[in-house]
Parts: sequence; structure tokens; C-alpha cells
Amino acid sequence: MKNKKDTLKISNMCCSERPREKAIDMGISTLSDSELLSIILGSGNRDENVITLAQRVLNSHEVHKGLLGLNYMSYHDLIAIKGIGRVKACQLMAVAELSKRMSMARKNSAINLSSPEDIAEHFMEYCRFLTREKVIVIYVTASNDLIKWYTLSEGTVNRSLISPREIFIEALRCDAVNIILIHNHPSGNPEPSDMDIVVTRRVIEAGKILGIGLLDHIVIGDGTYVSLNERGYIK
Repeated sequence: MKNKKDTLKISNMCCSERPREKAIDMGISTLSDSELLSIILGSGNRDENVITLAQRVLNSHEVHKGLLGLNYMSYHDLIAIKGIGRVKACQLMAVAELSKRMSMARKNSAINLSSPEDIAEHFMEYCRFLTREKVIVIYVTASNDLIKWYTLSEGTVNRSLISPREIFIEALRCDAVNIILIHNHPSGNPEPSDMDIVVTRRVIEAGKILGIGLLDHIVIGDGTYVSLNERGYIK
């Protein structure tokens, strides 16, 4: 026998309990995590209302419960949840990605690009949920002010592909004078691999032809990092 609360439609709830009306009348900050997520999901299904579905989503990860769990779930993890199809899965992934980008946007103006420690700390939170290697390129001016940063590539669980050609095409487009490379090691160990060092040297050599310098290549692990500049690989 189904629980009445599960099958109660949102439209049959009193206005003060409906997430959208509650947000408008009392303020969005008064909503619980599941109520906020229910607005994103939009609808439930025949067996449960959208709030109950949102509650199940927030408790679906085996280890990380609540909103944090969304950062650890892939598209295939999400569609495995009963009631979550491809559209709702994409909505949930968009929420997780937006939260990370908003956090990064707040920090961008304050990043100290002359300090490997500050750069690593700045991107540590962004990289902590990644299960595959991701390469990030930072483009800077002659005075090392931030122009932009973007994700160059995303690889397998232990290997990403860095294309010097793609790096410098974008550098020329945005008039960058110097660049900084960042990539994560999902294993948590930031010790650079032989390939990391080889790629770093290739980027340095390619940059010399165009007059664009590589300031650093930072490898991020679990709460720690290695700067190839500090290790002496960049001169």
C-alpha cells in the first residue's frame, strides 16, 4: 500500500506547502534542499510527487548524501534512479555544474596568478569531484592578469590528452602572453608522471615559437598539489 504523502500531488497541497508558491511568498531561502531540487525537476511521476522524488535523489549516493552527492553522480548514475530520465538527469547535472562555476566565478577576480599555492587552492574545490583527468588552461596578460580559463580536455580515469595546438590557437584568439596549465590526478597523488613532464616540455617549446610562455603546470591531487615550475621543469 502506497503512502498517501508519496502520491499526493503538489497541486493538491495547500499553497504554503507548494515549493514555487512558498519561494514567492516566503523567499527562496526558506525552502529545504529537496524543495529547491523539486523546482528544478518540475514534476514527479505516477507513484510519487516531485518532492519525494527529490528526496530520493538526494539520498541515492551510497556515501555522499544530500546536495553534495550530485557532484559525484554521472549521467548513468542518475538515470539509474527510478523516476529520473534523460531530461531530469541533464537538469541535475546542470545544477551541479552551475554550482561549481558560480563558486569559481566568485574567486576569479581574487586569484593570485604568481603563487602556485593560490592557483592550486583556487582550483582544488573544482577538481575534487572529478573521476577523470581534466586539463584546464589559464590565459594571462603580460602583467599576469587573468584573461580567461577554460577546460581544454577531459580524459580517462588516469590519462588526459593535452594538445599544444589547441592551447595556442585559443591563446592567439584572446591575445594571451602567458599560460598556466592545470590538471588533476583522480588517484589523489599529485606526483607528475613521465608523460606530464614530456607534455610540459612540448608546450614550452611550442610556446617559444609564438612568444607565449608557460608560467607553470600544476598537478592537483587530494588536497595537495605539485608545481612543475617549483620542481625546476619550467625555465
